[in-house]
Amino acid sequence: MEKVVLVGYMGSGKSSVGKKMASTMDLPFVDLDELIEKKEGISINSLFVTKGEIYFRKVESEILKQILAKNDSFVLSLGGGTPCYFNNHELLKQNGVVSIYLKASAITLANRLKTERKTRPLLSNLSDDELIDYINKHLFDRSFYYHQVAHIISVDDKSITQIAAEIRDLLR
Repeated sequence: MEKVVLVGYMGSGKSSVGKKMASTMDLPFVDLDELIEKKEGISINSLFVTKGEIYFRKVESEILKQILAKNDSFVLSLGGGTPCYFNNHELLKQNGVVSIYLKASAITLANRLKTERKTRPLLSNLSDDELIDYINKHLFDRSFYYHQVAHIISVDDKSITQIAAEIRDLLR
């Protein structure tokens, strides 16, 4: 039984790599944000607006605990901030959990996120320079939590297929 958990900043490729890995490993892919949306019946963005970040983080932590408690194997993609709240980073150290930080530079993340600003409200009003500063600040703030994982993989200048293959090799 293996629970592969992907950690990283938004735009690091957690969902894309996770889906690729899950299909090649014949495991289910689970996206924590999708589970939250399903449970709450609204989008993550709407949840932030209507009930606030603290409520969101509590629900996120509860659902993470529930999914990790299952006796199933899967590939799980976390939200970018998930490891940073309610000691969620400690949950990633459990037996049977293989946690992997998809580490990307601020420049790589900014280049990926520039095209997604309209779908990411926190980024929508930022200029290109502000975007890099915003990402750098978050990477600094979250560094401790991201580095609590079992493995770190650099994703800069790599394709989804290359990253997934690197993770599969790591898991052998």
